[in-house]
Amino acid sequence: MNTLGTLARGLVAGALGLALAAGALAPETAHASPAEDALKEVQGEVTTKDVVQNRFFEKSKRFEIAPVLGVVPNNPMVKRRLGGVLLAYHFSETFAAGGQLLYAPDLGSNDLKGLTNTLVTIAHNGEANVEFQQPLDKLILGATFSANWIPVYGKINLVGETVLNFDLYLSGGLGMLSIAKYYAVFDQQKFQEGDPVPVSLLEPTQKVRVPVNLAIGADIFLTQTLALKLDARSYVYWDLAPQYDPNNPPEDGRLYNIFIASAGLSMYFPKMPPRMTDF
Repeated sequence: MNTLGTLARGLVAGALGLALAAGALAPETAHASPAEDALKEVQGEVTTKDVVQNRFFEKSKRFEIAPVLGVVPNNPMVKRRLGGVLLAYHFSETFAAGGQLLYAPDLGSNDLKGLTNTLVTIAHNGEANVEFQQPLDKLILGATFSANWIPVYGKINLVGETVLNFDLYLSGGLGMLSIAKYYAVFDQQKFQEGDPVPVSLLEPTQKVRVPVNLAIGADIFLTQTLALKLDARSYVYWDLAPQYDPNNPPEDGRLYNIFIASAGLSMYFPKMPPRMTDF
C-alpha cells in the first residue's frame, strides 16, 4: 500500500509539474510568433499580416446587388439624373468582378441648364445672321463590366463601443454608352412670345460609344447583409469635337468624360456565417 501511495503521489506531482511547465511556456509560445516575424523581416523574408482582425463583414464567395441613384455633375449644359444597379460577385475579400447598368430619362427641354440659354442668346444677339448651335450630349443608357479591387478594410470607433466598419475599392473596365446628341438653337417665335428661355432643341441623333470606366468608392457596413454604397466613376471615350456651326463639321476629335456620382444600398447574399461578436 505504501508503494502504491508513493506511486500515486509521484504521478500527481508529475502531472502538476507538467501543467505548471505548460502554463509557464504558453506565454512564450504566444509571443514567439511576433518575434519570429520580426526576425524574418530583419533577415529580409516577406511576412504577410492581416491588419484587421475579427472582420464584422465578409464578402468572399458572396453576390452583391446595389440599387443606386446619381447625377452627372460635370455636364454644364444639361441636367442628368439617373438610376441603376451595380452587380458584383466577390471571389475573395479583395477581388470582385461585376457590372453596372444605368439609365437617365430624357426630359427634352426640361433638362436644359441656364448656361445653354445664356450662350445661345449671346450668340444670337452678337451676330443674328450667323447660324449658331450649341451641342448637347445626354447620357441615356450605360452598361459596363469591370474588375474591382478592395485594398482597404477599416474600422472606426465613433462613440463608446460603436464601431463603423467600411472598405474602399477601385474599379476599372469597359462598356457601352447610348448618348442622345442634341443641338440647341435660338427660337425666334419663343422670343417674340416673351418666353424667358427662347431656345429649342433640334431632333436628336443617337450614338453609341465604348468608354473606359474608372471608379473609386466606399462601402459602409450597416449589418452583415446591408451596406451604404458611395460610388464615383468616370466614363472616358473618344468622339468628334463639338460642332457649333452647322455648315462646318469638325474634323478633329477629343476625349470626353462623363462623371457620375451615386449612392445606394448594397445587399449581399447568401447569408454570412454567424459570428461570436458584432464588432
